[in-house]
Amino acid sequence: MPDLAPYASDPWLTRGRLFPEDETTARGPRDAFQRDRDRIIHSISFRRLRHKTQVFLAPDGDHFRVRLTHSLEVAQIGRTIARALGLNEDLTEALCLAHDIGHPPFGHAGEEALKAALAGQGGFDHNGNTLRALTAIDSPYPHFPGLNLTWETLEGLAKHNGPVSAPQWALATADDMFPLELETFAGLEAQVAAIADDIAYDNHDIDDGLRAGLLSLDQLLGVPMIAARWDQCRARFPDVPPEKLTGELIRGQIGGMVNDLIATSRAAIAEAGIASPDAARDAGRPLIGFSDAMREDERGLKRFMYANLYHHPLQLAAADQARVVVAGLFAAYRADASLMTGEWPERLPQEEPWLSRHIADFIAGMTDRYAIARYREVVGPIDLPEGF
Repeated sequence: MPDLAPYASDPWLTRGRLFPEDETTARGPRDAFQRDRDRIIHSISFRRLRHKTQVFLAPDGDHFRVRLTHSLEVAQIGRTIARALGLNEDLTEALCLAHDIGHPPFGHAGEEALKAALAGQGGFDHNGNTLRALTAIDSPYPHFPGLNLTWETLEGLAKHNGPVSAPQWALATADDMFPLELETFAGLEAQVAAIADDIAYDNHDIDDGLRAGLLSLDQLLGVPMIAARWDQCRARFPDVPPEKLTGELIRGQIGGMVNDLIATSRAAIAEAGIASPDAARDAGRPLIGFSDAMREDERGLKRFMYANLYHHPLQLAAADQARVVVAGLFAAYRADASLMTGEWPERLPQEEPWLSRHIADFIAGMTDRYAIARYREVVGPIDLPEGF
């Protein structure tokens, strides 16, 4: 690994794990953050991401992104940025790979349905559920619950989007067990992971939208940021048909955003005189970010994507049906918990709010396909939009 900058997280100076482990018995020559990354990759929660929604719900097409492929793309972008800034690549990769583990089936539509179902029992939040999945639910080891990840990894997952002043119950529970200093900013690796996520979905959602026919190139060229990059592509490849240049457009977009981020962040770190990971946490503001011009361009792109892809009538219709599936499952299991599979009925708490939260834990771990199959089994038939 390249030499770390003084403000990078050092695996040999980690604040440790909730349950102490004998690091001398670690399998292979791995440091603490490398072990975190590997535990995440080998977890059931991570494997389930291959059948969880990214943009399109339960997509039939093999070429569309899902949460798993999205997370891999985020990790690739995050490692590139971390290396350029002298940050810890392994911690950055672990955070990128795990950041979406808490998403329930059907993405944000499923999250809205679970939030409504738990309205009187503390609600539901996918970020808090990521911590819950990794500290309590996914428990493959004999001596402790969860994956027993380092403090730095849990802290980064808890607040990669910034300080948390009012944590939802799942995050508050994790914080009570292993205090994560929620009132401060996260370390720089977590800040990189957060923006690598934005860069990835800003651009690969364009690719998927074009592939699905919900976006057109003519529409995209109405976005100044896209139009400028397209002109560069056409100037470089004047004899290539336009339909062959969309991949080049996406690559150029990602490269331009990454380069802007690296230059702007390097200057911000230097200007703030950051000389340690804790100094970055105490800076009072994020230090990883775009230039003002790129930030405005990126916001304009997001506005376009919400108006033309995420809120496309076909997407909204699919989301409505997804909410029906999740709400129907919750109601069915709430009425008869024995309908749940595996050990879930046996471990059902008898008192609220934990009874309802237990049912939500079960549903949140489902993939899109599993949720649809269970709905048809325990609720009944449902007409789903094309693509389910």
